[in-house]
Amino acid sequence: MSPSSARITAVDTHDIRFPTSRELDGSDAMNPDPDYSAAYVVLRTDAADGAEGHGFVFTIGRGNEVQVAAIDALREQVLGRSVDELCGDPGSLSRDLTGDSQLRWLGPEKGVMHMAIGAVVNAVWDLAAKRAGKPLWRLLADADPAWLVGQVDFRYITDALTPEEALALLRRGREGAVGRAATLRARGYPAYATSPGWLGYGDEKLTRLAVEAVAAGFRQIKLKVGADLADDMRRCRAARAAVGPDIRIAIDANQRWNVAEAITWTRALAEFRPYWIEEPTSPDDILGHAAIREAVAPVKVATGEHTQNRIVFKQLLQAGSLDILQLDATRVGGVNENLAVLLLAARFGVPVCPHAGGVGLCELVQHLAMFDFVALSGTTDDRVIEYVDHLHGHFTEPVVIRDGHYTAPTAPGFSATMRPESVAEFTYPGGAFWAAELARPKTDDRKGRGA
Repeated sequence: MSPSSARITAVDTHDIRFPTSRELDGSDAMNPDPDYSAAYVVLRTDAADGAEGHGFVFTIGRGNEVQVAAIDALREQVLGRSVDELCGDPGSLSRDLTGDSQLRWLGPEKGVMHMAIGAVVNAVWDLAAKRAGKPLWRLLADADPAWLVGQVDFRYITDALTPEEALALLRRGREGAVGRAATLRARGYPAYATSPGWLGYGDEKLTRLAVEAVAAGFRQIKLKVGADLADDMRRCRAARAAVGPDIRIAIDANQRWNVAEAITWTRALAEFRPYWIEEPTSPDDILGHAAIREAVAPVKVATGEHTQNRIVFKQLLQAGSLDILQLDATRVGGVNENLAVLLLAARFGVPVCPHAGGVGLCELVQHLAMFDFVALSGTTDDRVIEYVDHLHGHFTEPVVIRDGHYTAPTAPGFSATMRPESVAEFTYPGGAFWAAELARPKTDDRKGRGA
């Protein structure tokens, strides 16, 4: 079969869960015992080279089956589509899925259905990058600016960013892009370490991991806060003593507080010189974030991992509600919408520090941040990508960290492909791990049940 006649022949989905709650990896004030999970999708084709596109949505355990079902609901709109047409214009699928009149009633452009669309759209971009023989960051950086603008849905955001303004930003971003790409390949992209700061870790583990992070080249770590102020004071004091005065410490409340409480709590922790307070209140409270930002300066406000679409990002920027924008690769409707978010951030001059605290998120967001550096913002000043040190071995192209920096991926694609053996072992509930786990007698002190 010639490449021009290849079609999408199957949309396979998998409910994959990892028992991270056993060691309290990922624990925070709102999510004390997460099982990091992925609603995983594979677009199969009848292309002669067997090309496939891979994508997923990150969740934390129970409910992952709902996310899988949402992806399944999109199957009939994807099957039979031309591979050439999808890869030549991923925005065509994005527009069709987000514009579906019946699906929109389930959002619109928010929640489980929107994230499902993002997984499928991301899988198309993975397929497109593989067929182009490029890692996604380079596919985007090499793309014609006018074509990239055509990938963005400007509905509801033209009061903040017009297509003409976006085109000007991208054309300006191309200036010096070749040199920045060489710098990226040589040095990588700066990262910060969240692994020392999970809320369920004891002080000894926190300080040991913090010291190890600094020794590994990280210049910023992050601590989870928000459950108990006395505990947070003690943990921040221990972390600051461990890393010294020159390492940035960010703190993350994971939406735990009301506005007044966020202000009081952050001011109480100010003696430890936190660089930013992340998600201090509800991700939907635009004006609340603005009030907190004004009250806690010079501590910066960072948010975005739970921001549901480009429209809310637009309003956060317009209202002056954040200092650091934390986009997420699987929360919104995929690469196309994240292009809009990156352009909005560039328009407002706000640095992007992507959220990556979940399975596979490090693998994905590195591409978005690297594109931003090479061909849009042109800088890594005050920009870091989150890094968590677990679950990377389940991917065929895991992230590589050197001296506290993400190494630029070279393999074609979006780095989203999971190892077949990991899919087989951790599919819930029938995979080898979970079948054995669920067959055992349950006891009160056992974690990682995934259900």
